[in-house]
Amino acid sequence: MQEDIENRTVALSISMTKFTAIGLARVLASACREIQRVARQAQTQCPHGRQSVKSLMKHGVATNTLPLDGETRLFDKVARKWEVDYSFRKIGHKKYLLLFKSGQADAITACFSEYTKLCMKRAKNKRPRIHEQLRKSGEQVRERSKELELVRETAHDER
Repeated sequence: MQEDIENRTVALSISMTKFTAIGLARVLASACREIQRVARQAQTQCPHGRQSVKSLMKHGVATNTLPLDGETRLFDKVARKWEVDYSFRKIGHKKYLLLFKSGQADAITACFSEYTKLCMKRAKNKRPRIHEQLRKSGEQVRERSKELELVRETAHDER
């Protein structure tokens, strides 16, 4: 009888050891899944594209800066195509400082080359504004009227 009880006790302790090892493995696996889920969630919460300077600095990576003169909207359009993370800081009238992640320097270079091509194309095809056209035509009319007055004065002087 004593031997039977000892055998059952040994069998129970062995099965409990297996159970605790299996249970421990399950707990560790669920903890690992939870860590991976939190890491994925943190990656998806990180904003992309144009953002504030503060949120760009929260990414925890090194940033670089470049001066940008001109249209920020055109740069936004090109930067969305290249999927870069960037931010603008205004430093003067139509002058901005572009902040971007250092790891995206190649994408920023490609983005800037496309941006400069678009700027050059727009500058080449740029038509004068209507206010400028009106001002120039007004000046031409004034000059012409002065010339006509001079012609009339010389005609009156000859009589």
